[in-house]
Amino acid sequence: MKKILRALLIRRKASGQGLRSTLNALFCALFITGCAMIQPRGETQTGRFEFGVIGDLPYNAEDERKFPNLIEDINKANLAFVIHDGDFQADFRGYRDGSRPCTDETFYDRKNLAQSFKHPFILTPGDNDWTDCHYVKPESFDPLERLTKLREIFFSGDQGLGHLAMTLTRQSEDPKYSKFRENVRWTYGDVLFVTLHMVGSENNLGRTREMDAEYAERNAVNLVWMREAFELAKRNGNKAIMIITQANPGFQNTWPEARFRRYMLGSPVKPPEKKTKTGYDDFLVALEAETLAFTRPVVLVHGDSHIFRIDQPLVSSKTRRVIENFTRIETFGTPDVHWIRVIVDPNDPNIFTFKPEIVKKIW
Repeated sequence: MKKILRALLIRRKASGQGLRSTLNALFCALFITGCAMIQPRGETQTGRFEFGVIGDLPYNAEDERKFPNLIEDINKANLAFVIHDGDFQADFRGYRDGSRPCTDETFYDRKNLAQSFKHPFILTPGDNDWTDCHYVKPESFDPLERLTKLREIFFSGDQGLGHLAMTLTRQSEDPKYSKFRENVRWTYGDVLFVTLHMVGSENNLGRTREMDAEYAERNAVNLVWMREAFELAKRNGNKAIMIITQANPGFQNTWPEARFRRYMLGSPVKPPEKKTKTGYDDFLVALEAETLAFTRPVVLVHGDSHIFRIDQPLVSSKTRRVIENFTRIETFGTPDVHWIRVIVDPNDPNIFTFKPEIVKKIW
């Protein structure tokens, strides 16, 4: 900046221009340089930034009373964006306490809640949001019809939700995947973020012929989207990648028996004697391969089980050892109406730091 100012002064003096003209030029230089130093919301000059993650909320009437306090707490924080990893309504049992899952009314209510976050808000769907809607009585919703409605309400345009919506890259930009608007990616700082529409309840596998066809198509599309994200992150030299999905994919089903028993800590639950097909097998195989090839930090954020945890559950199918550049984060879920602050620091070898944020205000 000093060199710029000195050059301006010398140039103005040589040309015989007056003091006022010189000062105006200096002011313009200062203004332009100052604007260049302004950082995006939630980010500092060093590339460090923070964002929030929530999921499995709000379910019931009690959650709905607490949720505004969660929004208030998050809105006070200096965050780049907020992610909701699915299940924004109750499961099929929710109607017993007066809530009405799967209705258009509930969909629009949840969208209004999302828009009340002052930060950009990114959502990926959960099983409660469409897959399990056939359980709800007396309406007896069609899950596939609800999925179409979900895409229409929450995933239109090229932006996410929230008061300051963020432009996202949607998988639907490729005509081959035009209906999969919910799968998105974006880059912030030096990290690539990608959502995958993978849900609980066995990922909609094993119910009816129509549901199995839906699963097969979406599962194949998810794998394409994930592989493209890893390829892009490698090509761009991103320092880390974060995958956000709703389902807990059941890492323990791939573990050797000794690890399974240690994890259960003496529980009478035993590892399955015979491996059965799940809706997450293909994902886990692809995740292992892509994580090993990427070598840099990979984080999977999911909900579904409602147990806040940070661990390393991805085990190599060859060495039977933990894959050390992979971390799993599971978000809080009802009845715990809290959030996770994620700190990204490119100067930290681990890139990510995770901090549970407990909302003290209850009512």
